Amino acid sequence: MKDYDVIVVGAGAAGLMCAARAGKRGRRVLLIDHAKKPGEKIRVSGGGRCNFTNIHAGPRNFISENPHFAKSALARYTPRDFLDLVESHGIAWHEKTLGQLFCDGSAREIIAMLMEECAKGGITVALETAASDIARVGERFTMRLNGETASCAALVIATGGKSIPKMGATGFAYDVAAGFGIPVVEPRPGLVPFTLDPALQAELQPLSGIGVDSAVGCGKTAFREAMLITHRGLSGPAILQISSYWRPGQEIAVRMLPDIDLADALIKAKRENGRQSAVTALSNHLPKRLAQYFAEKAGPAGPLADTADKALGTLARAVQDWRVKPAGTEGYRTAEVTLGGIDTNALSSATMEARSVPGLYFIGECVDVTGWLGGYNFQWAWASGVAAGDVV
Repeated sequence: MKDYDVIVVGAGAAGLMCAARAGKRGRRVLLIDHAKKPGEKIRVSGGGRCNFTNIHAGPRNFISENPHFAKSALARYTPRDFLDLVESHGIAWHEKTLGQLFCDGSAREIIAMLMEECAKGGITVALETAASDIARVGERFTMRLNGETASCAALVIATGGKSIPKMGATGFAYDVAAGFGIPVVEPRPGLVPFTLDPALQAELQPLSGIGVDSAVGCGKTAFREAMLITHRGLSGPAILQISSYWRPGQEIAVRMLPDIDLADALIKAKRENGRQSAVTALSNHLPKRLAQYFAEKAGPAGPLADTADKALGTLARAVQDWRVKPAGTEGYRTAEVTLGGIDTNALSSATMEARSVPGLYFIGECVDVTGWLGGYNFQWAWASGVAAGDVV
């Protein structure tokens, strides 16, 4: 039997960070993953440039049954802390919209950085290695690793959620939790495109590929970013963001052109050139195909001069208060994250340790803490990894 102080299961963002921190404290650490390479989700993130954090990251940017849980870890390891690490490795970066930070080069630089940090801590890394038969024996944990037995004093589960199964994502963390009687908040896809009912989808098919600046809301929550009409439904940053707050049966409200009063703009167009049609006037603000769609659905025929202001107001509302009831989402196949996960009431917010099972820790995406789109989920991975890595 091979004995370690710490075994970290999952060589993604949270697992790599946790292992590196623990190793630097002199702990004998084994980091395992069933994949062939570490950090695969890091590699594909941000279009291959890794949106590695967000300078605005704070508790309000996360969804959880317990919205206070993430405060401790996020306060103790901030975006500036991770940026200091990035800069210490000479990785060039840039800021995009809404505080999103990306590598100038490749996401592989972040993986290389984390692997170098693990090497500094003397971490043993075992890839293409699966853990099974996890049990607690006395004050230690035992498990089978590709047929061999290993034990550890501290076991950290950092295997993520179910999103993007083609990259090997599974519900492993939830199974481990169930085996130790630790509750799990029902997982569901987050940051995911919407599908539509067949009739509406057929109606919107000619508009596939069109994107427009929009404020998309559900209930009391709204996000202002781009919305994209696709051949499968609705996507784009604003849609992905609101999907995490949407529940089946609810409708979403889409306000296109949120910076203008479209009714006033159409009435002004009528006064300046009454001979033009509603489609022409609307095309000054929207892509032409989209303008035609709304004009045909809610717009008056004929020139604007012959159109009552009230009718123009109706057309404007169709654009700026477009109500859609999604049929569902595209599911874990395209979801960027998994909502729900290990119940935070069962964990210490300071260390991520399971309250009922000393020595067992859960970090990263598998925990019921889910960030917005734009680098927030990586910041949770770094922060929760540090919280556990500094105490295991």
